[in-house]
Amino acid sequence: MATLVTAAAAPRLTSDRSLFALAILNFFLADARDGLGPFLDAFLATNGWSTLTLGWMATIGGLVGLAVTPVCGALVDSSTWKRALVAAPVVLVTVAALVILLMPNSAIVWTGQIGTAVVGAVIGPALAGLTLGLVGERLFPRQIARNEFWNHAGNVASLIAIFAIVSWFGRQGVIGLMVASAVGTLLAIALIDPGRINHKVARGLAHDQGAPGPSGFKVLLETRGLILLALVLLIFHWGNAPMSRLIAQQFSIELGTPFRTTALTTGVSQAAMIAMAAMAPSLIRRFGLTTVFAAALLALPIRGALAGSVADFWVIYPVQALDGVGAGLLGILTPVAAERLLAGTGRFNVGFAAIMTMQGIGAALSNGVAGWLVTLGGYGLSHYVGAAVAALALALFFFCHRQIIRPEPPGADAPA
Repeated sequence: MATLVTAAAAPRLTSDRSLFALAILNFFLADARDGLGPFLDAFLATNGWSTLTLGWMATIGGLVGLAVTPVCGALVDSSTWKRALVAAPVVLVTVAALVILLMPNSAIVWTGQIGTAVVGAVIGPALAGLTLGLVGERLFPRQIARNEFWNHAGNVASLIAIFAIVSWFGRQGVIGLMVASAVGTLLAIALIDPGRINHKVARGLAHDQGAPGPSGFKVLLETRGLILLALVLLIFHWGNAPMSRLIAQQFSIELGTPFRTTALTTGVSQAAMIAMAAMAPSLIRRFGLTTVFAAALLALPIRGALAGSVADFWVIYPVQALDGVGAGLLGILTPVAAERLLAGTGRFNVGFAAIMTMQGIGAALSNGVAGWLVTLGGYGLSHYVGAAVAALALALFFFCHRQIIRPEPPGADAPA
């Protein structure tokens, strides 16, 4: 029986309105999906919130969001409303962020952050499924890299805009920018032709040779490489997640400029991520997915050691550039590795959501621990511990990479 979807059916990456809209979506979604995002910590820190409280808020909100992430992945697998699964969370996240910015009292901040984590959990799987359904598995690695390029470009544009707007208009300018980003995101979603989305391919059934339907959920537990990939990412994000947040806190408090300082520190990492997104396809083609994955993991131990050793402001440039190398590359490599591991199972989105849950657990738990380490021994201690944890992720990948990274399917084009 013929395959459900052939590689030839995948749309071209040029002259395609839906793929152009996907690029615009990723550009605006960079700002719209996280609300205040990295600015929240710096904003609240300058309004008297302690590092420990901010750390636990990030931990609790993250854990609540993670609890619903696998459910969100299963929802994306079964739904034919993938555009709506991106649009609705954007609206809710934007509203919550605006309320927090206008009324930053304890009850509103805690409620808004937990609510944002819950509704935001669906965006990652929905966007990955939408992308796979539009381009097919053969072009998926290339399109994921392009998604990341436009996403980070949107982040840089947003950071530059915030830096300028806060200088000219103050907090009110941030409100206007958030509304504009949400509107841009919704317009881009509307331009994506729902008829171009193959929902069977979007859930990972491109290899299905006439099987009665998708595999059961137990395939996630039976795919050893998927479990190991999730464990590697859990450890990596445990070490990586608090670092940028704490760097922004430290220098925001020292300089007294939370929005502009955070815009600069985050902008450096986003610029590096743009470079990595542009280079990733050629790096994978030249060195292979395994080598590039190892290089991404190696960046974090170096980053943590450098951040812990130097207290001068200039250190943000190499430290945040290494964030672009590590987290930036992994943002591209993770869905590609997951798609190869789950090809033909029909459980790509729930499997990818499970990986996001595991890495999110590492990130969420580490925020509380990092806040405690700062109170115990300062920012440097937290960075050193993060570097040590990251070295464990690299070691695990070294011993298990053959199970984590599957070869490209026969006949698939190398990413370019």
